[in-house]
Amino acid sequence: MNYEFATPYALLLLLLIPLLILWLVRYGRRRRSEIVFSDLSLVKAVRPGGRIWADFISPGLKILGLTLLIVALARPRTSSVNVETETEGIDIILTLDISGSMKAEDFKPKNRLYVAKQVIRDFIKSRTSDRIGLVVFAKESFTQCPLTLDYNILLNFLDEVTFGMVEDGTAIGMALANSCNRLKDSPAKSKVIILLTDGVNNAGEIDPVTAAEIAKTLGIKVYAIGAGRPGPAPYPVDDPVFGRRYVNVENEIDEESLRKIADLTGGKYFRATDEKGLKHIYEEISSLERTKIKTTQYLQFNELYLYFLISGLGLILIEVVLSQTRFRKLP
Repeated sequence: MNYEFATPYALLLLLLIPLLILWLVRYGRRRRSEIVFSDLSLVKAVRPGGRIWADFISPGLKILGLTLLIVALARPRTSSVNVETETEGIDIILTLDISGSMKAEDFKPKNRLYVAKQVIRDFIKSRTSDRIGLVVFAKESFTQCPLTLDYNILLNFLDEVTFGMVEDGTAIGMALANSCNRLKDSPAKSKVIILLTDGVNNAGEIDPVTAAEIAKTLGIKVYAIGAGRPGPAPYPVDDPVFGRRYVNVENEIDEESLRKIADLTGGKYFRATDEKGLKHIYEEISSLERTKIKTTQYLQFNELYLYFLISGLGLILIEVVLSQTRFRKLP
């Protein structure tokens, strides 16, 4: 809340107050009347009363009343700003591949799934008013977390994602269909799927391009991310006798299908070859799918001049009444 004057130039009239005081002092002395008494003994016997203050109270009431009237003329008021914010949230499904190939350790410091989870965690934290859900898939697909605004719950579900939750395989088409099913009844103006995979569709009854056609029909945009460096990648193999060892496994990503999925739905295809690149991709998607925020400000004023006006007029009225009664002077 701020205090201000609507017409502050009126306060310049306060400069006249010292001149008024000077004039009252000089004029009051000039007007002072005298009465001639033949015997002052009776006057000396009278004790001074309240009337002795008339020379101070009456001018004081005039000056104070006039000061308050000048302040009222400047229109003091308080102002406050009310802000109304409207948001158009986006519904986002994060579709994450948890097949065995995501164990490849070409994304330092650990495997692809570990790095993907860390980057997705940062992406979730960067959003504010969007509903976000999580779908994971290997040979089959299931919803790990439905659309929610409770990001803490979503992050807890993300932490629980690991290998072996479903049988190994890569059902990209089924994952997209499941994600579309989660968004089909969404009232949001913008519906988005962010698909991350490192393989080729080899399971499920629905072809990825067919699933993309479904997404297009429902007005869902798909951003597809192919994860993995070109060429062979170190893949851990746990041997019961010799312990863990690494073998080089060729990285196979069906980039053509992923690019077609993105193009059909109005999205975009990305290739991530390391953690830094993956972070940049999610940041770019976040900037492309920015929540629209409409802010309207209302400035409200509360006028205070009436208090000063009434007080000033009241003081002047009191001075007039007192000057005609208790403080009345003889000519």
